[in-house]
Amino acid sequence: MTDYFEVHERDAAARLGELRLAESVTTPAIVDDVEADTPGAVHTLLRDGGSLWAQDGSDPEGDDSAVTVLPYRGLPAGTPDEVADAFAGDYPDVDFPSAAVVSPRTAGQHTGDVTVLSGAPGYVGHGEAFVDAITAVREATPSDTALYLPGVATPRNVATLVYAGVDLVDPDRAVVRGTEGRYLTTDEAYFLEDLEELPCACPACQVPRDEFDREACVAHNVNALAAELRRVRRRIRDGRLRDYVEGQARQDNWLTATVRLLDQQYGYVEQRTPLIRRAQLSAATEDAIRRVEIQRFAERVTERYVPRFDDRPLVLVPCSARKPYSDSQSHEQYHDAVHWRAHMVSMTSPIGVVPQELELTYPAQHYDSVVTGEWSANEVEFVSAVLERYLEDADYPEIIAHVPGEGYRDICERVEESLGLEFSYTVSDHPTTADSLGNLAAELEGWDTYRKSTREANTVRAVADYQFGEGAGDSLFDDIQTTGRYPQLRADTQDGEQLAALAQQYGVLSLTLAGARRWVESDVPTKTVEIEPFVPHGSVLAPGITDASDDIRVGDDVVVRGDAAFGVGRAQMSGPEMRDSTRGIAVQMRHVEEQ
Repeated sequence: MTDYFEVHERDAAARLGELRLAESVTTPAIVDDVEADTPGAVHTLLRDGGSLWAQDGSDPEGDDSAVTVLPYRGLPAGTPDEVADAFAGDYPDVDFPSAAVVSPRTAGQHTGDVTVLSGAPGYVGHGEAFVDAITAVREATPSDTALYLPGVATPRNVATLVYAGVDLVDPDRAVVRGTEGRYLTTDEAYFLEDLEELPCACPACQVPRDEFDREACVAHNVNALAAELRRVRRRIRDGRLRDYVEGQARQDNWLTATVRLLDQQYGYVEQRTPLIRRAQLSAATEDAIRRVEIQRFAERVTERYVPRFDDRPLVLVPCSARKPYSDSQSHEQYHDAVHWRAHMVSMTSPIGVVPQELELTYPAQHYDSVVTGEWSANEVEFVSAVLERYLEDADYPEIIAHVPGEGYRDICERVEESLGLEFSYTVSDHPTTADSLGNLAAELEGWDTYRKSTREANTVRAVADYQFGEGAGDSLFDDIQTTGRYPQLRADTQDGEQLAALAQQYGVLSLTLAGARRWVESDVPTKTVEIEPFVPHGSVLAPGITDASDDIRVGDDVVVRGDAAFGVGRAQMSGPEMRDSTRGIAVQMRHVEEQ
């Protein structure tokens, strides 16, 4: 059981946590061995219990002023497993903050407040080995255990380390580089003698250049590392660390490889990535296409979403800079021409395709991309693949491509050829010119307008498919009537009982108790949190949970049930994290009733 570390906020694998020592410390943070007098050190959080080679067999002493690293055997890198096992020691149970030194193979054999990855400096420069080690350790240890990576952090790499799942670092590498005369910044390591002026304004750099020596360089390096960690913590709070890392990782090839390899570890990152968030997603690089949020949206649109208007023409339109799309001037013009006679789907990079019913759903109204007028080969390939998957099971009587030539038409023609379909093209010069809009309206001549109640009910059903799983829209909301005005919709029974409301900010449904009971009684798998026999008020803490569904993600609506209560709320942890955490808010309750 971990008693001294708690996670408060999550941004994919990165966490904002708290080490509850005598003086509480916000992580990710710098730790420092008390035996080392490091200039510029930020926190003294670490006490080394010593090597087992030098131990007399007695248990180490400790207190809550620092984390004590329990005695371990130090073995050189590359030691065969059988040798390591032969010399392995047993970690004692202690009642003070403790840390265990592990390898990727032995992680999980001891549960403490902190896990220390042995041989960490050997992973520097090797993206694949680094990612394999970090993911192995994080998946083998409890979610509320902090991960400490010693001897690795620099101002240039620490953002990527934290993004991968590291909670604690030390200044050792920065100190060594300073004593060698290397001046570290977030983008480079300069030889001190090559600097005509100091590019930093930290206290250590507030001296004339000819007085700046290696001791001052050490202090600067640690200051720069601490400053970068403050920037990283701010990014986690904002839910935008990935945006920063995509640029920062490009300062070193192995860091760029690390980010791309983490994207390939989809299960590891996806489990830890919230379903919804307030922050805008900045698609400034092509790496954005591989982000969990993008891949998850494309996957759910093509595997869960049901086109309920496929008895009418499909109109493909370009995206707009303004979100949601329907608030933009261009989309208002498209809607005027279509006049609810067809189903509109937007094509966009990096999202893929966005049906009109899902325009509010994260990240469809929360992203911003770089517009150059030119599509890259990767963008064309990705959006083409998503559109093809979307159309494979659809049965539209006609497909109208109201798109400009740059990139959009290439995608449409590629999908036409792949699926053996024929699109009608209505843009003669630009999508919003009078001629082009006239062509679009003429193409839909003879189709009647579908009812407002139909499109609003289908919006609720589409969001339910996306949010709860395939078939949820029809199973939970087949007989509803909607009230309110889009986008502030409510889903009610024919008797007027509210089942859910559409949350405009995130584009997901917030269930009532009646809606939650429908979910439980349906054939759609329920995301359930089982609790001890108590009635929660406000929130459910992790210690009160006995079980939770594996597929729960932060931001999911979940059913909370136990012998004493039934309720519905929004998950603040993933399902696996709920099961193995001993601290923290797991569910923010919305409605609850005693059983």
